[in-house]
Amino acid sequence: MFTGLVRDIGRVAAARAAAGGMRIAIRHALPGGPLARGESVAVDGCCLTALAVAPGRFEADLSPETLARTGGPDRWRTGRRVNLERAARLGDRLGGHIVQGHLDGLVRLLSRRDLPDGSAVIRVELPAEAAHLVCEKGSVALDGVSLTVARLGTGWFEVALIPETLAATTLGERRAGDRLGVEFDVLAKYAERALSALRPAARRGRGPR
Repeated sequence: MFTGLVRDIGRVAAARAAAGGMRIAIRHALPGGPLARGESVAVDGCCLTALAVAPGRFEADLSPETLARTGGPDRWRTGRRVNLERAARLGDRLGGHIVQGHLDGLVRLLSRRDLPDGSAVIRVELPAEAAHLVCEKGSVALDGVSLTVARLGTGWFEVALIPETLAATTLGERRAGDRLGVEFDVLAKYAERALSALRPAARRGRGPR
């Protein structure tokens, strides 16, 4: 589990095909001491397992499912900068929100508005099938960054990016037309799952047993 607070911007140092997926190497300067083999790291919001760990570097495998959810090999090309976060530990402050590191897919950045105070507002597409998982002032993760939904409309939502977020994450580099990895709030997903189980019983005129 993660909190959506990016701790470092790493870089893809190498990428190659492996076992139907890919293996990538990430260079990083994550705080908190050396990484351990098998440790979970969120890379652009995608939970990966650290392998072949060395100082300032680790490797990770990307399964075919991971590649499908993240847009394919091009998203993991050598030289690409990526947001990094180590897994949360019990007792850590939950400064963002609960982020699983399980991307729901990619959404397109529709527009970006830079403001005089150095902040920015971005508008992101909202697929119709996920519209019920987003609400104003609710949480969403984009490329692994925990954000608050500021405005919501048909087919889109907006989030505000303060100067610190623009500087400390790769969102400052993103422009209209780019695709972002999205993870919708897991609490909304569980609520939807529970409600979907109640609907057939409600239609039959009786509640759950």
